[in-house]
Amino acid sequence: MNTTTTTLASVPRVREPVAPRTALAATAEPPWVRRTLVGLALAFLSFFLFVPLFAVFFEAFKKGVDVYLAAITEPDAVSAIWLTLIATGISVPLNLVFGVSAAWAIAKFDFRGKNVLLTLIDLPFSVSPVIAGLIYVLIFGLQGWFGESLRDHDLKVIFAVPGIVLATVFVTFPFVARELIPLMQAQGQEQEEAARVLGASGWQMFWRVTLPNVKWALLYGVILCNARAMGEFGAVSVVSGHIRGQTNTMPLHIEILYNEYQFAAAFAVASLLALLALVTLALKYAVEQRVKKQKRSASDRNE
Repeated sequence: MNTTTTTLASVPRVREPVAPRTALAATAEPPWVRRTLVGLALAFLSFFLFVPLFAVFFEAFKKGVDVYLAAITEPDAVSAIWLTLIATGISVPLNLVFGVSAAWAIAKFDFRGKNVLLTLIDLPFSVSPVIAGLIYVLIFGLQGWFGESLRDHDLKVIFAVPGIVLATVFVTFPFVARELIPLMQAQGQEQEEAARVLGASGWQMFWRVTLPNVKWALLYGVILCNARAMGEFGAVSVVSGHIRGQTNTMPLHIEILYNEYQFAAAFAVASLLALLALVTLALKYAVEQRVKKQKRSASDRNE
């Protein structure tokens, strides 16, 4: 017993590693630094986000609810709202189909020209919307490549609804694809290959395997695409012609009202876009949490 006790006592204890003080000091900031950074962030958000947002609603209701309702229900405003909804209602489904198709092709298949397709998807991010509008004018305008042919067939693209839709589609088509591609690439092809082995067709794989796995990222991309479509100004401004009551979307109508010193009416219509932005932020946050959770689960499965 004495020998055993002596032997155990002579064995040195293994001490748990302790993080060096210098390492802890490198990752832990003093309280005054954290408070300063938080204060600067709050001041920045207040100055560039909260104050302008408050100013929009304050100016919109400054002259009363009756003036506000009159501004958003007068014929030109209603026409601008409907045109915005029409352009958005056409461009978002088109971008939805394109985004899903492009993401599925890029993430699930290898083919020649794959990098070219990725570059083209990012094109609206690198080209100014005004330049995009000018390109459509050069192609479909009266003096453009197809101008005479369109005129002979009594078709109008520029300074009409089709031109507005084309411009809106161009500036918004990367959003859905860019949300789906990273997620589909992270998920890999194992589930689709298993479905193929079990005899599933291409459509069955898409509807029962691929689409359920990316539904939250798809919804997130649609939300961003919808918000950009309703608030687009540059490209639409070039191709619309600013015809009041016919080709003015909500952003263009706001510009005209503001230039005519109708500030209450301008801020009233602007408040509708501000409400859209707030709803978009709320939906974006909710869906973003689901997307992050889905991406983490996909990465865990691959590991």
